[in-house]
Amino acid sequence: MHPTEEDRSAADEPRRGRRFSRGRRSLLIGGAVGLGIAGVASATATATPPIGEAVQLALGVAPAQPVPQAGFTRVERIWSRFRRREVDLVTLLPDPAPPRNLPVSLLLHGLHGRARTAPPTGTVPELAAQVADDAVPAFGFVAVDGGDDYWHENHAGDDPMAMLLEEVPQWLRKRGLGDAAGLPFACTGMSMGGFGALLYARRRAVRRQPVDALALLAPALITSWSEMSKRGAFHSSSDWASMDPLRHPRATQAVATGVWCGTEDQFIAGARRFIAETRPEVAYTAPGKHGDSFNRTVVADVIGFLGRHVPTR
Repeated sequence: MHPTEEDRSAADEPRRGRRFSRGRRSLLIGGAVGLGIAGVASATATATPPIGEAVQLALGVAPAQPVPQAGFTRVERIWSRFRRREVDLVTLLPDPAPPRNLPVSLLLHGLHGRARTAPPTGTVPELAAQVADDAVPAFGFVAVDGGDDYWHENHAGDDPMAMLLEEVPQWLRKRGLGDAAGLPFACTGMSMGGFGALLYARRRAVRRQPVDALALLAPALITSWSEMSKRGAFHSSSDWASMDPLRHPRATQAVATGVWCGTEDQFIAGARRFIAETRPEVAYTAPGKHGDSFNRTVVADVIGFLGRHVPTR
């Protein structure tokens, strides 16, 4: 059974090795073992056992052809000056050698989550398959560790929103991802990350750098301060109200938006209210509870939605 975004915790941190400096550390992932990333592959497989091409021909069997790549994931450890700590930078690509300036969507994790646990099960192979089939233009995802404060500066010196706005474009530009300035074209968020995605889109709009699309999976749009206050993520009800997407529905109404939420999800009331007030391009509700058990069922739809809004090169 998969943990929910709300329940995932630092308990699944991998065992720590020797201490590294703040310099860049990277890991090329060829599998999902121990990393919380499902469905990842970085090596080409063959359709039949390697019995030898000559033997195959003698038997009248066509030589095995390589199976298309099942996507590629890279994990790097990088210093964030706005969070004053090292964070994981996880890049999810349809191919290990993407074209330069590949469009990307931010992928924001939920409460007690991490960049490594952000992708719903099946995200990478589904992305690779849709791109290989020309169902969507090539694009990728990038996830970073954002803490548990709803993607804003709740504690002085730890500002995940500034990290997204100021540092992520620099990191992407150095890696040849995003537009010419390293900006993501979209933002995808699960649970708390859905709240963060809407806040991020507002901040981008203020900067006159609007995003093209928002994909929200069970966004944590809580309808009462008594419930939100339990999370300790805001100083006061007025602090929360200044950022609450339900209080500012028009702030992102010009952005193409998709919402997916299970009808047994704890955030369904907020999701339905947001849908009623903003009339998003996609408004999908179906039986399901909060977490990966529901999110994995809509991965194909989310990728298809984002693919419709990938900017033209």
